[in-house]
Amino acid sequence: MKLSDQTLWVRHEAHGEIILNRPDKGNALTYEMLEDIWQICEAARKDRDLRAIVLRGAGERFFCTGGDIEAWGSLTPHDMGRDWILFGIEVFERLRKLPQPIIAAINGHCLGGGLELAMAADLRVCTARAKFGTPEVTLGMIPGWMGVRRLAEIAGVSRARHLTLLGAPITSDIAEHWGLVTAVAEDHAALDVKVAEWLDRMAGNGPSAMAIVKGLLETMHEDMAQHHASAVAQAAGTEDCKEGVQAFIEKRKPTYNNR
Repeated sequence: MKLSDQTLWVRHEAHGEIILNRPDKGNALTYEMLEDIWQICEAARKDRDLRAIVLRGAGERFFCTGGDIEAWGSLTPHDMGRDWILFGIEVFERLRKLPQPIIAAINGHCLGGGLELAMAADLRVCTARAKFGTPEVTLGMIPGWMGVRRLAEIAGVSRARHLTLLGAPITSDIAEHWGLVTAVAEDHAALDVKVAEWLDRMAGNGPSAMAIVKGLLETMHEDMAQHHASAVAQAAGTEDCKEGVQAFIEKRKPTYNNR
């Protein structure tokens, strides 16, 4: 398995760690990183000695700030839907459907596509300073990797509306109250302790039983990939999205004209 240097796969005795390795870029996701995660999932699916997977970001400020705008900002709406959104959905679905439990150890801010990635995990724990949000609407865009639906499933439709329409972040305490995470650790050391505790607990559980439980829970999801890809392509084709991207690049406030 040959990965880019933007993603690390660390195999321990009974579990593995996927580490998003772009701390200087907020661990923002690139196409290469999506391909890396796909490869890791392919290997993990066949690894019968692998009992669990931990997903985390390098550094102490960010878990993941979403899809790198340089990776998708210049794509045509058609290419956006086909090459970026559909592939990303397939990668996250492949991760979510692994037989092993996935723990998202959210060591910093978790935004946009980063939150969508975290929601592909089975369990989520974060540090107290972490913030969560879906800021896509501030760029004239929408969450593309099934984030709107996943938020509604996990936190409820009303709270999904709050996050996706305001585009403003929420604190770790609110995220725990809403069910986006099930535990909050005071700092990074406490985060590692909690993850180790969960891993130890899972090591004593039947791996086949956990895989079957995951399969049962999987039945609540319907295939909405094409619908989401179409919606993202529609948003990407607007003048407002072009303006949002350009304003981000130029570090100015965007001017939207509802076109």
